[in-house]
Amino acid sequence: MNSEWSPDEDRLLDAPTIRPYVIARGRTEAQDRFDLISLAVTVRPTTGTEIGLDPEHQAIVRLCRRPLSVAEIAAHLDLPAGIVRVLLGDLFDRGYVAVQQPQPEMDVLDERMYKAVLDGLRAL
Repeated sequence: MNSEWSPDEDRLLDAPTIRPYVIARGRTEAQDRFDLISLAVTVRPTTGTEIGLDPEHQAIVRLCRRPLSVAEIAAHLDLPAGIVRVLLGDLFDRGYVAVQQPQPEMDVLDERMYKAVLDGLRAL
């Protein structure tokens, strides 16, 4: 057995790859309730002493004082969206965040909505 370090092993221990895996404690399955455009909002703050909440969890709670999408949270924290979805699942399960799902496409195409927007613009 060769005990020397090879360049291929360096690639396997790439910090940008390992860090998100460690943050999510090896979990990669995100809950289905969080789409990239789902909005998360803090419903109760953390005290900073909660067991099981890592700094990334705390950062999400602070960020989501105003509603943010999963994609926006991922960009702010410089983390993959899949990892953010796992962390949001933790926070949702513990009652720290609420989530609002994107509206189904057929609601967006509803003619009544367009009429209401046009009426609102005309009223200006």
